Amino acid sequence: MLRIHFTAGDLARTTLVNHLDPLWETLLSLHMLQMSDGTHHFAQWRKRTRRRLSPDTLGPLTVLAPPIGYSADFLTPPAGSAVFEEALEQMLSVPRRRIIADLSHLAVSRSARPWVHELADAQPESMRQLGQLVRTFYGVAVAPYGPSMKTAFVIDQKRRLAEVTAGGVEALLEGIHPSARWRDQVLEISAFPTDSDLWLDGRGLRLQPSYFCWKSPTKLFNDDLAPVLVYPIDHTVQPLQATGASTDQRQSLDNLLGHTRAAVLALTTSSRTTTELATATHITLATASYHASALRSAGLIESHRHGKTVVHVATALGRGLLEGHYIHPAADD
Repeated sequence: MLRIHFTAGDLARTTLVNHLDPLWETLLSLHMLQMSDGTHHFAQWRKRTRRRLSPDTLGPLTVLAPPIGYSADFLTPPAGSAVFEEALEQMLSVPRRRIIADLSHLAVSRSARPWVHELADAQPESMRQLGQLVRTFYGVAVAPYGPSMKTAFVIDQKRRLAEVTAGGVEALLEGIHPSARWRDQVLEISAFPTDSDLWLDGRGLRLQPSYFCWKSPTKLFNDDLAPVLVYPIDHTVQPLQATGASTDQRQSLDNLLGHTRAAVLALTTSSRTTTELATATHITLATASYHASALRSAGLIESHRHGKTVVHVATALGRGLLEGHYIHPAADD
């Protein structure tokens, strides 16, 4: 059982997050991929995701986030940005001392120790590699399902707001899970896998909804970090469905843009660096940069610099083309 101890100040500072957190969804979907629970709901997602991810991507990530037990807290920074690249930048900027402390809690096999030691050193190359692994995983396991996840989130958000309106914060807290009970300024969650207490001490609590959270709410291991309780939203209201165009639509897009440029655009449904675009489409960096520039000029992608890398992501217009429906840009008056 988890017992979260509130003061009057904590109740006043309790907030309901109004978006899904991309890094919590990444972490919890990584857990789900390693489990067999939720077969009816996640079977097709698991099959599709496993088919598209290589052991070179999954192996290092599962070391940091095993399906049972401790996962490194720094993978989900408390800031909680709704934008994946911003959240990833926050994760990669975590101080080295915290990375070392988090990694010390992991049960690491002999074969995985070199990878963990490299991360503990927080060298630019090892952190760049981690960022690349997380970006690749997110692009396959989470980003394609964004619209269906958002639909389920919006339904859940309306429910939470109705609970607050009808019964205040107490009703909101008890409503996050069937096993949650409010007793004498303490929120008890009997379905929590371990017996523990979290004392908020005036810091308040951030309630974070999650699509991939399964069975019971979860939290960070380190109670000294900003308190967050991640709770599962109702999966049944919206099945996971990957976005994508039909074969005929994709052929039309190939005819319009050319096969390679259409492939580059398709990759940017999740954030991609120029190097990733080149690697995935088997073209040179210069050619990938050229195609990205052409797509950007047409308003189909946006490009942003993050450190020494440039990251590309499809605009609403670009996504509309990929999904088979043209979105007209606003006309000037």
